[in-house]
Amino acid sequence: MSGHIDTVKQAETTPEAEQPFRELGLRDDEYARIRGILGRRPTSAELAMYSVMWSEHCSYKSSKVHLRQFADVVAKGTAGSDAMLVGIGENAGVVDVGQGWAVTFKVESHNHPSYVEPYQGAATGVGGIVRDIMSMGARPVAVMDQLRFGPADAPDTHRVLPGVVAGVGGYGNCLGLPNIGGEVVFDPSYAGNPLVNALCVGVMRAEDIKLAHASGSGNLVVLFGARTGGDGIGGVSVLASETFDDDKPTKRPSVQVGDPFMEKVLIECCLEVFAADLVVGIQDLGGAGLSCATSELASNGDGGMHVWLDRVPLRDMSLRPEEILMSESQERMCAVVTPDRLDAFLEICARWEVTATVIGEVNDSRRLTVEWHGDLIADVPPRTVAHEGPVYERPMVRPEWQDGLQADDPSRLARPTTTEQLRDTVLRMVAAPNLASKSWVTDQYDRYVLGNTVLAQPEDAGVVRIDPATGLGVALATDGNGRYGKLDPYAGAQLALSEAYRNVAVSGARPLALTDCLNFGSPEDPAVMWQFAEATRGLADACRELGVPVTGGNVSFYNQTGDQAINPTPVVGVLGVIDDVTRRVPMGFAAEGDTVLLLGTTRDELGGSEWAHHVHGHLGGRPPQVDLAAERALAELLVEAAARGLVRAAHDLSDGGLAQGLSEMVLRHDVGVTVTLGEVTGDAFTALFSESAARVVVAVAPERLDDFRAAATAAGIPVTALGRTGGDALVVDGVFRVGVGELRAAHDATLPALFA
Repeated sequence: MSGHIDTVKQAETTPEAEQPFRELGLRDDEYARIRGILGRRPTSAELAMYSVMWSEHCSYKSSKVHLRQFADVVAKGTAGSDAMLVGIGENAGVVDVGQGWAVTFKVESHNHPSYVEPYQGAATGVGGIVRDIMSMGARPVAVMDQLRFGPADAPDTHRVLPGVVAGVGGYGNCLGLPNIGGEVVFDPSYAGNPLVNALCVGVMRAEDIKLAHASGSGNLVVLFGARTGGDGIGGVSVLASETFDDDKPTKRPSVQVGDPFMEKVLIECCLEVFAADLVVGIQDLGGAGLSCATSELASNGDGGMHVWLDRVPLRDMSLRPEEILMSESQERMCAVVTPDRLDAFLEICARWEVTATVIGEVNDSRRLTVEWHGDLIADVPPRTVAHEGPVYERPMVRPEWQDGLQADDPSRLARPTTTEQLRDTVLRMVAAPNLASKSWVTDQYDRYVLGNTVLAQPEDAGVVRIDPATGLGVALATDGNGRYGKLDPYAGAQLALSEAYRNVAVSGARPLALTDCLNFGSPEDPAVMWQFAEATRGLADACRELGVPVTGGNVSFYNQTGDQAINPTPVVGVLGVIDDVTRRVPMGFAAEGDTVLLLGTTRDELGGSEWAHHVHGHLGGRPPQVDLAAERALAELLVEAAARGLVRAAHDLSDGGLAQGLSEMVLRHDVGVTVTLGEVTGDAFTALFSESAARVVVAVAPERLDDFRAAATAAGIPVTALGRTGGDALVVDGVFRVGVGELRAAHDATLPALFA
């Protein structure tokens, strides 16, 4: 940026002044469009605002044309859309969960910052998603995280993973929020480009929803929370809109620095302000900082806004105006307050020792103007900054290698055939980094703080009580499989949704709505855009059939190093409602003598499987068949069974197949099981390691077996008798026996050996 203060008047009289628009990520045609909007060249402050707000991360300029499908699903009255109170376009979606309660939830990415600075990147990712939930008027009640890294034994994974885990745990623990679920996945495609996706869920009364809009001429704009510093200038907005080269990101602004104790105070301050009904609108400051907060508040309102930028409280007095506008310093919020309620608002902030300053005023100009010590440094139409940025229909081409990849079926891979080989494979698989116990990670998170956690990791879904009086609760699960996405992005996205949907139903909750975080490579690569288009089409189609609308989410592009993109990784979070959390269903065997049943159909489906990946380093073939009708029928059965108390345990089958599912159920409470595979499918290997979807294992008490079978028959769900719980081993009759102690030793040792 130039050394002087660049005012609107100077911009009008110096039209040919050179400006660093390319360095800020703007294309030549985008810069020309800005000049056309303003009728002159932009000032340095205006250029800063447009550059961050028109970045890929903030504007969704490459994804908007595809994301419209999600809004179409709701517009066409998909079953479940009637529960949506706030949808796509706000800070987070809100759904009605009954009894006057509303729940808001959302998942977002902080991938590139977490590679540059793992601890702060992950910590501020948690902080940012928590503020999104706060800005809807809700109290945050739980968080989850979806983490993906390169190979578990790679040096860079050892640099990144410990810091990311410490950042997620450190920030969430200090906030006093339970971490109730997530995933940790290792794959070579994420080497040099980890994925750090964070989810938060919050609770409020339905009538207390807050929105991000500045309305009412004469109302005041109050910035409150932490002071503004030089950390995170252009941070996530620019960093997440660029790919990495072989050595470093092509743009590497500073990563934000988080202060969870400040955020905890800010949460309580906000909740007291909300309870007193002191705000007209509210917006958190995340990506693009003040540029985002002021332009979005103004453009969502009914007029304009004037900002006195020199009033912004600073940690660094040397910051220039454009740097203040771009700074992504954490723990900050912007509120619109009527003049008659300002004193009450400031009094609450003072009581919580939260800095609060009037920095602007709403007006009817339909312009966003910014003043710096009496000089006008920005005068823009706010919608052109916040909502009317570029929209691209990027070229899309199905990659040439797709057919060859799908033709490379894992049927050519050597399979274990003897009983000893099968036994060894079970032990090898439970110790695989992607299937092994994640307790080394999750033990760094507080899962039970606040006292309302009903189920948490390693359960299939996290369940939180939201109303102690009635037992009303919500369940959340997040899932995604990049290998499936690489083989078939349409089916891969549907399988991600299916698994999260199934995990919620397994816990006894009725799936209601979803949020997504769509992680892909560069949108400038036609093959990546084809993957993205197929994935969004797959999700939209699945939402229609399952009756669960998308309430909001995030797109993360440029996840690649050089020309090597990550596997297409749509992460889907599904929220479900359970009327009485005492009826929730845990995953583990807990009693001897229960009948163990397999629900669903097993096929020879090993394309993209964990067995092919871990044992052979192979990725090829086609992913498991998607059967959304079967998923919906299975979910309805599971929800009914939970409400009627028909099952004692239930666990979905996905990565690792039946062998992994049974192992996890045994290890949950050290209760063994003896099963027979004769009725499952043709051979023991396929029965144990196939990853066919729409399958669940349940444990049913003998006295409820007839009732459960009748319910399953009525639902049209195939039921296969496997065996009974009891003993101290996983026994596959006629094939092998693995003692619980040996199984646990293999399952628990992997991550501590790698990272402790």
